[in-house]
Amino acid sequence: AESMKQVRREQGRILVVAGPGLVHTDAARFLVRLIEADYVQVLFAGNGLAVHDIESALYGTSLGVYLDKKIRASEGHEHHLWAINAVRRAGSIKQAVESGLIGKGIFYSCVKKGVDFVLAGSIRDDGPLPDVITDTLQAQEVMREKVRGVSLALMMATTLHAIATGNLLPATVKTVCVDINPAVVTKLTDRGTFQAIGLVTDVEPFLRELCQCLDLELAATDG
Repeated sequence: AESMKQVRREQGRILVVAGPGLVHTDAARFLVRLIEADYVQVLFAGNGLAVHDIESALYGTSLGVYLDKKIRASEGHEHHLWAINAVRRAGSIKQAVESGLIGKGIFYSCVKKGVDFVLAGSIRDDGPLPDVITDTLQAQEVMREKVRGVSLALMMATTLHAIATGNLLPATVKTVCVDINPAVVTKLTDRGTFQAIGLVTDVEPFLRELCQCLDLELAATDG
């Protein structure tokens, strides 16, 4: 938290690399607070984070499970596909936000705050969303361009994107990797990101406490 405050005092840029676990664990609301408070300038993710964030915004579910009631919705297994199709009809995530289709969530806040985001594709992606760069070499080039000038990288609940981004970062960039799986932290360090600080914990309590340390209070409607 202190490093993030210092970076922003110096007008530095913070990169967040995140996986869909943020949505599944109901931690996305804390990332939204970071975005709204200008603690995120760049976001790297895959199709999964965006799809389930938008699914949550449209239907209140993630992977078909209601985040508030913790029960499976009827036909909930189709919700992520409905979300993809809704955005594809709109044209893009930005157009879906501007049209009023998406009114909350991580990518809503990114569009409203002007946060750059790069969604890198995978062969296993559903859809994918129209914003996803399906050519991995092209995605890597865009990511390489967006990491220029980044002072701090916060990687949460994503193995492949954390390692991929670590391979693009200079050793001077302070890097924090948070994952429930200790192997992720080990793999990141073993592949050359020796400066990474690893925290083996669930992402929801981590982000909750990070927001508290940054003096970011959630609104009453956010729980």
